[in-house]
Amino acid sequence: MKKGIIVLIAFIATFSGSVKADEGMWLPALVQKLNIDKMHAMGCELTADQIYSINHSSLKDAVVALDHGSCTGEMISPDGLLLTNHHCGFDEIQAHSTVEHDYLKDGFWAKSRDQELPNPGKTVSFLISITDVTAKIDSALTPDMDENARETKVEEIASKLEKAASDGTDYQARVRSFFESNKYYLFVYETFRDIRLVGAPPQSIGKFGGDTDNWQWPRQTGDFSMFRVYCSPDGKPADYSPKNVPFHPKHFLPISLKGVHKGDFAMIMGYPGRTERYKSSYGVEFTMNVTNQVRMKVRSKKLAIIKKYMETGPKARIQYASKYARSANYYKYSIGQNKGLKALNVISDKKALEKHFTNWVDEDTAREAKYGKALSLIKDAYENTDDEVAGAYMREAFLRGPEIFRLAMRANGLYEVMKNQPENKDAIRAMSARIQGSLDEFFKDYNAPTDQKLAAALSKIYADNVNPKYYPAYINTIRDKYKGDYSKFAEKMFKKTIFSNEESLKAFLNAPSLKVLKKDPAFQATEQIIDAMRVINSDNMTTVPELEKGRRLFVGGLMEMDKGQKLYPDANSTMRLTYGTVGGYSPRDGVWYKYFTTLAGYIQKDIPGDDEFDTPQRLKDLYYAKDYGQYADKDGTLHTCFLTNNDITGGNSGSPVINAKGELIGAAFDGNWEAMSGDIAFEPKIQRTICVDIRFVLWVIDKYAGATNLIDEMTIVR
Repeated sequence: MKKGIIVLIAFIATFSGSVKADEGMWLPALVQKLNIDKMHAMGCELTADQIYSINHSSLKDAVVALDHGSCTGEMISPDGLLLTNHHCGFDEIQAHSTVEHDYLKDGFWAKSRDQELPNPGKTVSFLISITDVTAKIDSALTPDMDENARETKVEEIASKLEKAASDGTDYQARVRSFFESNKYYLFVYETFRDIRLVGAPPQSIGKFGGDTDNWQWPRQTGDFSMFRVYCSPDGKPADYSPKNVPFHPKHFLPISLKGVHKGDFAMIMGYPGRTERYKSSYGVEFTMNVTNQVRMKVRSKKLAIIKKYMETGPKARIQYASKYARSANYYKYSIGQNKGLKALNVISDKKALEKHFTNWVDEDTAREAKYGKALSLIKDAYENTDDEVAGAYMREAFLRGPEIFRLAMRANGLYEVMKNQPENKDAIRAMSARIQGSLDEFFKDYNAPTDQKLAAALSKIYADNVNPKYYPAYINTIRDKYKGDYSKFAEKMFKKTIFSNEESLKAFLNAPSLKVLKKDPAFQATEQIIDAMRVINSDNMTTVPELEKGRRLFVGGLMEMDKGQKLYPDANSTMRLTYGTVGGYSPRDGVWYKYFTTLAGYIQKDIPGDDEFDTPQRLKDLYYAKDYGQYADKDGTLHTCFLTNNDITGGNSGSPVINAKGELIGAAFDGNWEAMSGDIAFEPKIQRTICVDIRFVLWVIDKYAGATNLIDEMTIVR
């Protein structure tokens, strides 16, 4: 619903058997205290200081957050060369692609640095330090504070801590809460803004298997792309400039060609996005019955409409490739998560935990006074969820739906200035120029007839499933004036709006008129959507404070109930470390999956002309010639992907898979279908991380693409 409940190792042990070393997304600053002994017992040869240090270079200096945590990357050369997943660079690859230069289809390789392509807006952030500031914040909090006052005080102190950590530097600082606001840490980053595309395999390698193989094992996908971090000549972050130079990181990962074997130690560092492993039973029911169901219902329609347009030709395919991929990924995830949560009886386990907690609280009057209302506060927040249902449909059908609404929203600031400050010509011109500056990029990948179909179909889905209290006004207009004909309304809106056509919108922005904007049907619909959002948020805020209090008390009680146990917090896009081993698994009775795949899988799955399984001819030629070079395994084959039992989630895409010596052996890119419940319930017997083998990556760069200039700047360990 609003926030997830903390993962407590003690309770996983209680309800799932012994604690597994491969479970947990651990803060690297606490590895010495919590993990290093167990890691050494599993084969790790590194010290905690070699993993995380603020005094000298360490592994954390080679691991970066892309776009503030949407993906992870790793530095693999002294000259700022960065490796991540193909799907993490997909937007940039698509943005640079045209019908004449289709980098999605053909791949892209910069054979010299002057060929590397800039990407305005893309960022790479290096972690500088992590500091526990819990005591400084807790000292200003009192038990009698309500949640709003508490949050205000936390934000006040956090702001001061952030300012003190970043003043006089080019760093960014942020205080993050953990364990449902029972702990606080200050993170300091340095963010670089000149990030250039260096290399990417064709989509037939980088996205081999497409939606069919997504979240599945066995897998052969070469899911990687490469960028380079640039900085000013003095080594500082800077916007793109031809004068910028490659950044020299404090640490970069040497690359191992020794391969991986069953039982090998493997750790992953990265920026996992979000887990909710100890969400209440009420929260899990909501996730299954609302969040995932809404996502599946809306995106199935959205994907069908986009797919139909993409099939009309190369231009259409390039325009919507990234949009389709982003939407399809978590559409399929939601299907798998519901299936997994049901199969693992997660709701029953949650109820057992809540009963255990209640019994513990009832044993002591002081506990009852402190924690007795925790679960009832959570339960009450889920009693009436009409506002939450409307919010879920609002996000999927409108905020992630028709693009015309999001485009029209950009004009809201211009509208306010023209309405309230008509004499302020400079502000009006500035607002207009800001919108106009993004239009070429927007319309390059936009098809108005397709968006019109989305507006009609998704508006109808919203209206059919949401309490009328939360309708944008135009929904009632469609029902009354248009007799429920959403297509007719959308057709008229797109015909009369300035926002569906680049020329008409640019003409308006060159001479903006309040009258024109007020009468524009797409702008009117967008304003009505915003009004509906305000009603949803207003109703939502009546339950948020008490729900957050319930969760904070519940987690605080769980932490007190088993003092001394090692805890790891839910993922929240901050750097984490997870460790485990290489190995296969049994997805169901009578079936065993080995831990690696080979290039032979491309040949076996090959379907000429298919969008997902059409294998490049050059790859086939190299396969039949057995031209694997130094990248072949000892068994004589070229390994493509492998499995570990590391604990990852979204945001870990592109994370380095590191061996016992601190060498790069692969890049994480997916989880397995049978464990889609993992963000809420970790199941060690079946949860696996799918990784692309670094030897396959280098083979594609070297043998397939001939980009030996990139191989030459890496440190290869044989």
